[in-house]
Amino acid sequence: MKPDPRFLNQPKSFWANVRTISQEAGYTRPGQGYWKVPPGLTIPRNFKTHGGPSKNTVFAVDLPSIAQAFHKLGLKDRHVVLPSGKPTKCGQLLCDYFKYRADVLNNEVQANLMDAGAARKLFKQCKREYSPTLPFAMNKQKGNKRAEAYLTCIVNMIVEAYTKGHGFDPDPHKLTTVTDGRQPIRTLARRLDGAFPSVVNPIAVWELKEYYYTTTFGSRVADGVYETLLDGMELEELREAENVHVKHYLFADSHFTWWACGKSYLCRIVDMLHMGYVDEVLFGREVIERLPTLVQEWVREASRCR
Repeated sequence: MKPDPRFLNQPKSFWANVRTISQEAGYTRPGQGYWKVPPGLTIPRNFKTHGGPSKNTVFAVDLPSIAQAFHKLGLKDRHVVLPSGKPTKCGQLLCDYFKYRADVLNNEVQANLMDAGAARKLFKQCKREYSPTLPFAMNKQKGNKRAEAYLTCIVNMIVEAYTKGHGFDPDPHKLTTVTDGRQPIRTLARRLDGAFPSVVNPIAVWELKEYYYTTTFGSRVADGVYETLLDGMELEELREAENVHVKHYLFADSHFTWWACGKSYLCRIVDMLHMGYVDEVLFGREVIERLPTLVQEWVREASRCR
């Protein structure tokens, strides 16, 4: 998923409006029935015994809802609604963005997210196709849930297959560092999940958020979104201050965690993408069709830098 150019390079105040409106108007609207819980998951007590959370959809906030949100908060709405009741330029852009965000999440992202069974099947397919040489990363589950970290392994297999001898770091145990004249000018606060071609002066870095066996949307998952935001803000500062652009990607999966439980955080991820904190976000199956092209782009850039 690439950002829509219409919403790039907007001022920080635009995103302040997006967040304020989203919080007050809500991220979702009720639907009919309940989402099916993927096989093998234990259904928490607070969920219906024959399904997951209510089958709601992402809400495309309209102009009346925007105005109502501001009124409830005691804020002025003159910058979004004209006295005639029509939207200002800012108001129309906000409506267009909310419509876009709802459409892309409801109709594209939701369909790409997988459960553990689908991810396992895709992992085995990639294993046959790419014949990887790297050891497979394992998840942190115990008992019968202990298995390969499917999305991580799929990403590593694809990157290995398309790097053409350039190499990459599939599991950095060091902080990402950018240097100038063999001296560090920036070192990120967190360790990321992958880097090409190296964790030092990388062309691309990425993070993986796969949660196939979670049964609720807990603080650990929410923290993962804010970690990506922190990394993106550090990379933005690097880009603006030093004119160094390290490409930043997020790979995420689990239909139950992200869609059934965490649609508001999917909205936040789409916001981050358009704020410029992430270059692209690949959800679930999307890594199969899009990641090979991205890796080939990285390789061409690495070849030019040699």
